[in-house]
Amino acid sequence: MTQSLSTLAPFLAQGGSGGSFLVTPSIGLMIWTLLAFGLTYAVLRKFAFPRIADNLDKRQRAIEESIETAERTKSEAEEILAEYRERLKEARTQAEEIVVRARRAGEQHEADSLAEAKRRREEMVEQTRRDVEQETRRAIQEIRKEVADLTIMATEKVTRKSLTDDDQRRLVDEALGELDFERLAGEARQN
Repeated sequence: MTQSLSTLAPFLAQGGSGGSFLVTPSIGLMIWTLLAFGLTYAVLRKFAFPRIADNLDKRQRAIEESIETAERTKSEAEEILAEYRERLKEARTQAEEIVVRARRAGEQHEADSLAEAKRRREEMVEQTRRDVEQETRRAIQEIRKEVADLTIMATEKVTRKSLTDDDQRRLVDEALGELDFERLAGEARQN
């Protein structure tokens, strides 16, 4: 602080006698100031202002281009978003259609499976019925044979003689005629 006061001392010493040369204008100082200002203005106008104007124009064009690019990008983004939303809507519609088709296919498969199972069951029931009828016929044939043999044996014991083939056939036919094989077959089916 001491140094700054020492540098200001000569100006403070002039104090009241005209030390305020900066406040009171002098004509010479004014002319030199105007001349320096004019010269500086002319140099700035010739060299600096055109460059500044060019840079401002470039900056303005760059800002306008940036705004145009941003607007183009925004419109493209809106178009892409609209397209994306449309595709998303289509994808949802297709997904719903796929689900509906899959559900229908599942229902159809279930119906086909039920129909196939019913057909197989009916085939098995029919095969079982045929097997039962065949076994019944075979059993009736065996019973007829047994009855015929028993009838022949009983007749031989009762008459104590051997029968001729014609007598045996006649007796067997009579015995078999007395039996109701159709009734036996019906009882076998019920059991």
